[in-house]
Amino acid sequence: MSLTPLSGTQFVLEASGYSASIASIGASVRSLQHYGRNLIVPFDADQVRPFFRGAILAPWPNRVVDGRYTFAGVERQLNITEPSRVHALHGLASWLNFVAVRQAADRLVLQATVEPQPGYPHRITLEVDFILDDGGLRTIVTAVNAGPDAAPFGVAPHPYLVAGEGRVNDWRLELPARLMLTVTPDRLIPLRLGDVNAEDLAAFDFRAPRTIDDTFIDHAFTGLDRDEAGEATVRVTTTAGSGVELSWGGECPWVQVHTADQPEPSTDRIGLVVEPMTCPPDAFNSGTDLKVLEAGESTSASWTIRAIA
Repeated sequence: MSLTPLSGTQFVLEASGYSASIASIGASVRSLQHYGRNLIVPFDADQVRPFFRGAILAPWPNRVVDGRYTFAGVERQLNITEPSRVHALHGLASWLNFVAVRQAADRLVLQATVEPQPGYPHRITLEVDFILDDGGLRTIVTAVNAGPDAAPFGVAPHPYLVAGEGRVNDWRLELPARLMLTVTPDRLIPLRLGDVNAEDLAAFDFRAPRTIDDTFIDHAFTGLDRDEAGEATVRVTTTAGSGVELSWGGECPWVQVHTADQPEPSTDRIGLVVEPMTCPPDAFNSGTDLKVLEAGESTSASWTIRAIA
């Protein structure tokens, strides 16, 4: 009897020198390579996914402070999934088992449903469309409110980008963001928006690409510079210039960047987490850029990871 790997059913996409492995648990991008070079930190198929590596974060990205929020006049309490900081972290979809509804050599569509529960009494159906071509791996997430009442919603991916040899300290970062959300040092509770032009935030100004070195980053950024098509792009490169970039459209006005600092040396700063977000941390409380889906309403967001040769 064959057993399903711990990360779920496995799907492989190939096109134009790219190969991607998708695991059904959390619709997670388990690996992504370009001509054999890793563009993200991979994990094994028969492994419980480390952290949130490659997962879809919905119906909220990042944190809900204390797991508590009020919506439509009713206070709700979410399960605390980040015990060290006492927050509800990264939504409810990351451990759902998505099922395939369309599959080809270069395309995969997965679906799952967030069912109503005490902290989030809404039914949200999620469709995740992966498209692989010469432009890289594009992901489109579409959410539909399948319940009878309005529902708060946000979404983001959670890839650990890899520029090449070495670790985060060795790579150059280009982050086209003017504003950063400052947070408390202990629990990362949002405080205020600050301009990276300010002297006390200059360490987080990566609009001109430069080496990350030992800078610790676990912050949300906005005020993004975009190209003529409305896309913002974060680039992570080696000193030789090769690397990886992640682009996204206006539906994500925020991006969380994290240097993936861990106490275990084998996993410390091995990839740069870049999460385009439809809303900032704790949006269920602040309401900032929070999507409110009426019954039957849908919303979509997309992003693309591609190699820099």
